[in-house]
Amino acid sequence: MSLLGKVLRVSNRSILAFIFFFSFSSSCLYFIYVAPGIANTYLFMVQARGIMLRENVKTIGHLIRLYTNKNATMNGTDYPEGNNSSDYLAQTTMYLPENFTYSPYQACPEKLPYMRGLISINMSEISFDEIQEVFSKDLDIEPGGHWKPKDCKPRWKVAILIPFRNRHEHLPIFFRHLIPMLQKQRLEFAFYVVEQFLLCFRIKSGTQPFNRAMLFNVGFKEAMKDVAWDCVIFHDVDHLPENDRNYYGCGEMPRHFAAKLDKYMYILPYNEFFGGVSGLTVEQFKKINGFPNAFWGWGGEDDDLWNRVHYAGYNVTRPEGDLGKYKSIPHHHRGEVQFLGRYKLLRYSRERQYIDGLNNLIYTPKILVGRFYKNITVNLIPELAPVRDY
Repeated sequence: MSLLGKVLRVSNRSILAFIFFFSFSSSCLYFIYVAPGIANTYLFMVQARGIMLRENVKTIGHLIRLYTNKNATMNGTDYPEGNNSSDYLAQTTMYLPENFTYSPYQACPEKLPYMRGLISINMSEISFDEIQEVFSKDLDIEPGGHWKPKDCKPRWKVAILIPFRNRHEHLPIFFRHLIPMLQKQRLEFAFYVVEQFLLCFRIKSGTQPFNRAMLFNVGFKEAMKDVAWDCVIFHDVDHLPENDRNYYGCGEMPRHFAAKLDKYMYILPYNEFFGGVSGLTVEQFKKINGFPNAFWGWGGEDDDLWNRVHYAGYNVTRPEGDLGKYKSIPHHHRGEVQFLGRYKLLRYSRERQYIDGLNNLIYTPKILVGRFYKNITVNLIPELAPVRDY
């Protein structure tokens, strides 16, 4: 019995040691995945506060100079010298007056009286049943969320692509906000929710990280089967524009719409930032070969898209002043890991551009058409986008 007791004591100690080392190693692995993102976030917050402090000091200095020199500024405007007036005030002129009438046989103007500027942001949760009730009297919304104006000819046909996984509470909020805004802008539009689903009984596919870029490529190919769209807008489901004069038309593509995000303190993180909400014409997106398919996990695909756009000779535009402000619905990257290999891929953006994108994508979609959007569901694995050596 004493020998058996010793064996049991040894076994218990071994089990406890195993549990300790397993927990310790798991914590270390989690820290390796999460630490870079946390460090980047806090570093940016420090930098952003420094930038805001510097701009506030500049503004105070300008105001002091304006106060001491009441006649005029050196540049002959009412704005501080050396600053673009759009940084202080979104342009409110040139929008059509309330009593303006236009012909249903002519193209819709781009600056309509319905576009009043700031939008009230309501991020409270709402169900799809409630959304159905909100738009129950709007009989012009066709299946798939396809809408076009009847009082004028739409100037642009715009497909809105939304990458999606596990954000069911965000979709109704998104539609409550975006549908009225796009209707005010008198665009022809439709929504494509491209969803990455998990086959839990297949371990290989069930553990794949989220691939936002590949979902956009899938959505683009499917959208092109429906309508001769002029442009596509790549729109995160948790981003809500704060100004309905942030025009979603196709005339200034490539365009980065979400230039000022509240979660980044309304400061552009870096000049090449192209995330959140961006758009290209159909011709441009085909020319750059779409998004890269190789970014599994969080981060990097937007930077690669920026590189592709510039390698193709295009320049990205952004809304002036505060028109590009967006609020982000609070959330956590649930089940989404950072893609640690993104920096290596970004170093070879030019070499990979025309071998990884629209031209090497293979997929089998499941499509369901609802009232507000077309749902395109795909199971993604790396083998669906094979890349030859480069």
